[in-house]
Amino acid sequence: MNAGDVVVALDVGGTGMKCALVRPDGAVLHAERHATDAGRGPDAVVDTILAVAEGLAGKARADGLTPVALGVAVPGVIDEARGVAVWSANVGFRDVPLRDLARARLGLPTALGHDVRAGGLAEARLGAGRDSAHVLFVAIGTGIAAAHVVDGTAVTGAHGAAGEIGHVQVRAGGPTCGCGRPGCLEAVASAAAIGRRYTALAGVPATAADVADRAAAGEPLAADVWREAVDALADGLATGQALFDVETVVLGGGLAQAGALLLDPLRAALHERMTFHREPRLVAAALGDEAGCLGAALLALDSLEK
Repeated sequence: MNAGDVVVALDVGGTGMKCALVRPDGAVLHAERHATDAGRGPDAVVDTILAVAEGLAGKARADGLTPVALGVAVPGVIDEARGVAVWSANVGFRDVPLRDLARARLGLPTALGHDVRAGGLAEARLGAGRDSAHVLFVAIGTGIAAAHVVDGTAVTGAHGAAGEIGHVQVRAGGPTCGCGRPGCLEAVASAAAIGRRYTALAGVPATAADVADRAAAGEPLAADVWREAVDALADGLATGQALFDVETVVLGGGLAQAGALLLDPLRAALHERMTFHREPRLVAAALGDEAGCLGAALLALDSLEK
């Protein structure tokens, strides 16, 4: 690639988009944020994505840079080979050929990827997992999802749905998950689930961050709820390790911001669950909420090499 080459990168969420111009070495030259406003419907969201991407490409040219590719990361089930957003509850997409639409609008090679896999790709190649060939990135927020990255490539699965560790059943007969099955990891140990559990027991509204703060302050109920979530996460990660045998597990998403309050007991609980499996290194994500956008840039760069 030439000096001055950049890729346009967008990480699209249900409420907002993180967007950037990124150099091949991963350096962010310019960043923007825009509202997604998914309530307007999928067609309007697509129009916004394309308009923002086109604007960023125009800014690059105005600054004397050359946009060479576009990378877009979106939530849901993504067929990366065909460049189709198969389904996304957060954005309202159903069978949207986003890659072809973007190619036609911008005239640039375009890669479409899954938001968590893009984040995992960035953490594995640029962030907390960069010294490991086998990385499991687990994003814990409203839900729980994962990305398995091997030698710098995120595994997509046969149907674009690899990494749904949040739907491993960890508590038979537990709370009903959004997918309809009881006891999924996401229904027990996501940030949303922790807040719901404490609220139900205490009778007062609380977020996972509130529970973490109260547990750290020594409140017994908060400590119990936190411990339940940590134990469930350890069960889910032990299952993941049995399946994937990774060197490093990188924890991201809002819950990981609890730092040592989460990582220390989780390491201990995971250690207890290891038998003949090698225990993975457990670390916090390093790239924050820029990971998805950086991952979209990496997908764009990778598309140029194919």
